[in-house]
Amino acid sequence: MNWQDKLSDTRNNLRNLNAAIPDTARAFGALGKTVKEGGSLDYKTKELIALGMSIAARCEPCITLHTEALINAGASREEVSDVLAMAIQMGGGPSMMYAAKALECFDELSV
Repeated sequence: MNWQDKLSDTRNNLRNLNAAIPDTARAFGALGKTVKEGGSLDYKTKELIALGMSIAARCEPCITLHTEALINAGASREEVSDVLAMAIQMGGGPSMMYAAKALECFDELSV
């Protein structure tokens, strides 16, 4: 399965979950909107942080969503690579494996 398919599966799974728990989904969506729009950091910086946390948490669906957001925000491969390096430094070998997945995802979705 390629990253575009994984992204599509993630979105379908989230739609299904959102239909099952609409109040929770709306509340979580409102939280996401609030933290991404407010504060002193710009949106791209916040998404770079989210990608690093996705790698540390070993959440492949999170990696796909935040990588797509970073591509849409104009993040460069070099910026993403810096985040991958920090995630590896903080998370060791397991983070290195997920950093490799994140870079593959970025490269595929950037095409």
